[in-house]
Formats: sequence, C-alpha cells, structure tokens
Amino acid sequence: MKKCLECEERIVGREDKKFCSDGCRNAYNNKKNKDVTNLMRNINNKLRRNYRILAALNTDGKSKTTRTKLLSKGFDFEFFTGILNTKTGNTYYFLYNQGYMALENDYFVLVKKDL
Repeated sequence: MKKCLECEERIVGREDKKFCSDGCRNAYNNKKNKDVTNLMRNINNKLRRNYRILAALNTDGKSKTTRTKLLSKGFDFEFFTGILNTKTGNTYYFLYNQGYMALENDYFVLVKKDL
C-alpha cells in the first residue's frame, strides 16, 4: 500500500501516483521550495523597486540625480541586472533597460536603453 508523501493517507489510483490529491501535492511542493522562493521573491522585489525609482526619475530617457535622492526613495545600489563597460572606461549599472552611472560629487546620470 502506497502512502501520500504529504499526509500519509492511502493512495488510490495509478501505480506511480505520489499524492492523494492536488492539495497535498501543492502543499508538499510549496514546503519543499519555501526557502528558495522567499529568497527569489525578496531579490525580485528589490530589483522591481530600484527599476521603478529609476523610471520615475528618468522620464525623458536621460537625466541627472543625486545619491541622496536615490537613497531617500529607497534605492539599493547592491541590486542590478547588468553592467555595461564602455570603450571610454565608463561603467553603467542597469536594471533591465534603466541604467545609471556615477559622476563626480555624488551625482548620477540616468539613461534608458531602447529595446
């Protein structure tokens, strides 16, 4: 007699069945993936927040702002989706198509890549 991996009830049906119901299957897989899912959700939320901040400050496709303004809106400089190093030695950090580059005196240029 086979038992459900989640609730240990007797399984009726196909020989290769592992769960007694869709509910048990979902509960089992949610528990199994909980840690990874929470980590990914937290990172994606930070990326989304950073993207929204850049998009709100850069409505024209190219603009300037300060580190203080970015930080006051909750921007986290540790989270970005890509880096672009130009031939002239400049480094742009991107969140999808919204990017920024550090200038002098804690200023930043904000840019938007055309997709």
